[in-house]
Amino acid sequence: MLNWIEDGVPLPPTAMALGADSDAPGLVAAGGQVTPARLDEAYRKGIFPWYSPGQPVLWWSPDPRMVLPVAEFRLSHTLRKTLRRFIRSPGCEIRIDSAFRQVIQACSQAPRAGQDGTWISNDIIDAYGAWHQAGRVHSVETWVDGELVGGLYGVGIGRMFFGESMFSRQPDASKIALAALVARCRASGITLIDCQQNTGHLASLGAREITRQAFEQHLSLTLGAGEVTDWTYDAALWEGLAL
Repeated sequence: MLNWIEDGVPLPPTAMALGADSDAPGLVAAGGQVTPARLDEAYRKGIFPWYSPGQPVLWWSPDPRMVLPVAEFRLSHTLRKTLRRFIRSPGCEIRIDSAFRQVIQACSQAPRAGQDGTWISNDIIDAYGAWHQAGRVHSVETWVDGELVGGLYGVGIGRMFFGESMFSRQPDASKIALAALVARCRASGITLIDCQQNTGHLASLGAREITRQAFEQHLSLTLGAGEVTDWTYDAALWEGLAL
């Protein structure tokens, strides 16, 4: 049975999510609005919003959960060469939080296999934009000759990073941004990046599934472990990837 909520009413526990035999496994609740306060509540419980235009806000906690242990990030021979070339090339740089609005809008316009539209609606952009202004949401950006060519955004709470979406305007630009995020996370003591849903692309980079219980146990250890205060990127961080 689907749980309907109103603004001001707490999200139900994830144990009440629809099961694997339902039409929407992992769906915890529907309703309410997407605001920074609601998002903060949701992410701390391992829940995130995902819905299409015309639908009510849908709140999810999939089981299993796709995660990327940063120690297991997989650098293919090709990606390793791409990163080395990027690091050596003048005009190529990683920036964090310099163009958040551009990143999330580019993610909303990026084509997705099997999807006609986007779940990153104007409401999502506004809510995460406000949360970004509060210092909770971050963009990792790939720049070439002063042009934003790829990137990603996600949520940082304590020693946990929740990845949301990425885009590329040049080959491998989003992979470069993800590699930079992994390097930043390693330097900051973040050991796990939430990827939400299983995709072959993420699996090729070292992501894997864990149970909801294991994911929530990890959250209990990391959300209160002290905030990461340095969300800048220095070229010396690439050394953490042993390129």
